[in-house]
Amino acid sequence: MSTTLSMQANEPQPASFASPLARHVAATRPAFLTVTLAGMVLGAAASGGQANAALLVAGLAVLLLHAAVNVANDYFDHLSGGDAGNTQRLFPFTGGSRFIQNHVMTPRATLLLAVSLFAATAVLGGGLVWQGGGVIAALGGAGAALGWAYSAPPLRLNGRGWGELTVALTFWGVPLGAAQVVAGHIAPAVVWLGGSYALLVTALLYLNQFPDRAADAAVGKRHWVVRLPLTVAPWGYVLLTLAAYGGLGWAGHRGVVSVPVLAAGGLTLPVSVWAAGQLIRHAAQPAALRPAIVATISAANVFPLAVAATLWGGY
Repeated sequence: MSTTLSMQANEPQPASFASPLARHVAATRPAFLTVTLAGMVLGAAASGGQANAALLVAGLAVLLLHAAVNVANDYFDHLSGGDAGNTQRLFPFTGGSRFIQNHVMTPRATLLLAVSLFAATAVLGGGLVWQGGGVIAALGGAGAALGWAYSAPPLRLNGRGWGELTVALTFWGVPLGAAQVVAGHIAPAVVWLGGSYALLVTALLYLNQFPDRAADAAVGKRHWVVRLPLTVAPWGYVLLTLAAYGGLGWAGHRGVVSVPVLAAGGLTLPVSVWAAGQLIRHAAQPAALRPAIVATISAANVFPLAVAATLWGGY
């Protein structure tokens, strides 16, 4: 069956994107960029500093970088054949944007968009480095390098079992960078809260790999969900979420964050626990994982925003 004939009803179609601008924006999967914006908000709130113009520039740079990584991932997953052969995908959450497979954009146009977004990120990042110095350069450079290497050969980190660590480090850098831009330093609260946020985002990536498991295995993309038996793999999600909320609890125990902040972060714990139970129950049934994915997306977005709101409230 051709890719076009196997198109799901809610997937992008060429006729829906007559406007080049709309097509290129949609190719970045903008709905999934909110988690990055939430991380910037968290870092700014936990820094103790005042929001400024540099934070807006940094936010735009980080959003462009996330968009670039999304588009590059689509391109390299097309080259591997993983997205084309993914019959168990849960669009729009897994299996890529489908822009190449459904002939909305050519592979060449997709690669050009990814490179352009990385270049735009570098231009904005250069200005921030000029103002903020070495810490911004290190965080931004590491984020860009890891984002590219996540999917691109020769490293293809996610295909070698390093994808989870890559995502955790990259998203940890989001609130750290925001704090550096706003306050000129990174407070312990930013480190701990940012770590919990990054682990919740990593749990989302981990969960999204279950519907893609068969297609990824077929093209040699051996992340941990592929490497582990289906009876064991769900516990990786459990460990990630335990580490996220455990880190928050430890920060509260040590007095790094206040009790109200601890409570705000804990608001999403029941959601994460429910999603973990769904994954344990339905790991071998990808079609049943959509509610768990939605719950995990909610936790990854609400956690940083709830904590930020509490901090800005003076707690």
